[in-house]
Order: sequence, then structure tokens, then C-alpha cells
Amino acid sequence: MNEGGKRLEGYRHLIAIARDLASTLDLNVLLNRIVRAAIDITEAEAASILLYDDAARQLSFQVATNLDLQTMRGLVVPLEGSIAGWIVTNREPVRIANVHEDARFYNKIEQVTRFPTESLLGVPLINKEKVVGVLEVINKHNDNFTEADEDLLLVLGAQAAVAIENARLFQQSDLIAEFVHELRTPLASIGTVTYLLLRPEMSQEQREQMIRNIHKETLRLNTLASSFLDLARLESGRVQFHLTKFDLPPLLEESRQIMQSKADEDAITINIEIPADFPQVEADHDQLKQVVLNLVSNAIKYNFPNGSVTLTASMSDRDWTLSVRDTGLGIPEKALPHLFEKFYRVSAYEGKASGTGLGLSICRQIVSGHGGSIEVESKLGKGTAFIVHLPKGA
Repeated sequence: MNEGGKRLEGYRHLIAIARDLASTLDLNVLLNRIVRAAIDITEAEAASILLYDDAARQLSFQVATNLDLQTMRGLVVPLEGSIAGWIVTNREPVRIANVHEDARFYNKIEQVTRFPTESLLGVPLINKEKVVGVLEVINKHNDNFTEADEDLLLVLGAQAAVAIENARLFQQSDLIAEFVHELRTPLASIGTVTYLLLRPEMSQEQREQMIRNIHKETLRLNTLASSFLDLARLESGRVQFHLTKFDLPPLLEESRQIMQSKADEDAITINIEIPADFPQVEADHDQLKQVVLNLVSNAIKYNFPNGSVTLTASMSDRDWTLSVRDTGLGIPEKALPHLFEKFYRVSAYEGKASGTGLGLSICRQIVSGHGGSIEVESKLGKGTAFIVHLPKGA
């Protein structure tokens, strides 16, 4: 097929792709569809999307067909001294036959991924004059990238930029609506208490109790706001996972020490059961710690007095598993499918403990960002186990 015929066939393909991109508002699903489409229309070996953070002035890999998710999410590309950075700065496409002969090539990515790059075609993702990121394809099969490939990728990039921004706006508006709804309860409580404080017949003891209530609700609002921002960043794909290799036992021990005073209130024991020769794990240390703290906090919160929380870990050929088990109340079966939904709380335990309803959603986002999964097992009156599966990494 000649160049014109390939171009025409590519445009027909793009029409079908446009319908596909418009059919989802899930950002992760959308990004994967875009890179797969980029490979199809350019006959490339691999494709990737780097999203641009204007505040930090840096690009970061969000999805790539040639990298596993946990490796890709930790890679940051500077604006200066990279081809992708040049594309963002100049808002123009780049087509290169041999990247190793180009002074702009940022070879640290190749060193980390061990995936050789030869030819490259990259286009800016621009929506309403705003640079969203960069779409790149590398290593065209049996040839160099052509002008027709560049034209097709520019059209796909324009479609992708709109779709990405729409997905982000949908996620933000959905999350903000839920957040505002959650704000109403503590704000209403604070409003009522402050009104009562102005009443002259209130005793000093009553006033002190009301002030404590205001303090409690203020702390709850602060926690809710912090959790909301964490989740918003995770869902938008702007959180970068910085992977390192480290020993797991010290992280678990540090988490136990942080949660010990809370556990002591109900004489709950926190146990760590992990083999002495457990190999190092590769993950984002701080993000994994946040997962552990959230899960242990819940295990304490919904436990019986004198109960226990047990942290265990195991390693297989492909992944490793971290489990947080408690001897607590358990979760009704009908609630299990909803546990990881934003702001979801088990209705039967509304009065048992306060919370934002965002902790498990944050855990799932962090674990998914590492390329892993999280599941739950529970039996009423017997306890609950949250089991995290994470890839072994390099």
C-alpha cells in the first residue's frame, strides 16, 4: 500500500478510535486505549504517555506499553534535556530516526527500563491551549516513522488531549460533589454548637463540652480535606511512585509503633509475623507505609477489646503478599463489594468509629499504582483480613 493509501486507512481507523475514546471516563482505561491505538496506527513497537505537571514543570510517565506499571509510574522526565521536554516547550512534534544521535535524548529512561530505543515519534497533547502531556511511539517496525505517521499521531493526540481532560474533569467534579456532601455534617454540627455557645443560659460545663465538640469536628474536617487531596491526586494520575528496594520488617515495625497508643486504648495487640530471611521488596516506601497505617488503623478501630491485629507477608515467584488480619467485628457480606468506594461506610458500624470513608479508596489507588491488587476476606464476629498483592519488581 502506498503512503496515501496508508494515510487514508489510518484516518478511517482514527474515526473508530475516537468513538472508543469517547466511551470511557476512567482515566487509566483511557490512557491504555490511547497508547494501544498509537501503536496500531503507526506500526510501532511501543508507545507511552507522559503527563505534564505545570506547577512542578516536569513530565512523568503514566502509561507505557513496554513497561510494567510499577516501573513506569516512578519515572520523571525533566523539561530541560529531554525530547519530551522539548515537545512540551515548543508545542511541536518530533520525528527522529536515531535518538542516540540527538542531543535532546534523555538516556536515563533507557538505562532504567533496559528497553532499547532507536527511532521515535512524539507529539504534544494540547487541549484549549493547555499542554496536557506528550504521546510518544518508538521503534517503527522495519522502517522509520514517516510524515503520514506524524499526521496520524497528531490527530490521535488531539483526540487524546480532549478525552484526558474530560476524564479528569469528570473525576474532579464527581469527587468534589461527594466531598461537599461530606462537609455538610461537620459544618452543620459546628454551626449548631456555635449558636448554642451564644445562649446566655449555657453553663460553663456545657460550654466546655461544646468547645470540645468544635475541636473534634475541626480535626475531622482537617483529616477529610487531607484525605480528599490525597485521593484527588491519585485519581488524576499526578502522584509519582518513587520505587526503592528496602527491608519490609522495619516499615511494619514503624507502623506498629505509630499505631500502638491507639491499640492500647482497648488492649489490642499488634503482631508482626514475617520470616527473618524475607527478601527486600521494591515499592514506594512512603506510599506503602500509608497503606499499612490505613489498614492497621481500621483493624484497631473495628476490633473487640483485648483483640489482636496480625501483619504477615509471603513471597511467591511473581509477587509478594502483605496481609493485615484482625479479630474484630467483621463486615456484613452485602457491604463487601462497596468497601473501596469513596466515602462508603458500613451502616451497621456508623456509631462505632468516625472516619472519612476515603482510607480504603486511597489504599486501592496506591496498590493499583504499583501494579498490584487488594482484596478483603471477612466473617461477622470473627474478624477481617485485607490482603495486598504487589509485583516483585526487578
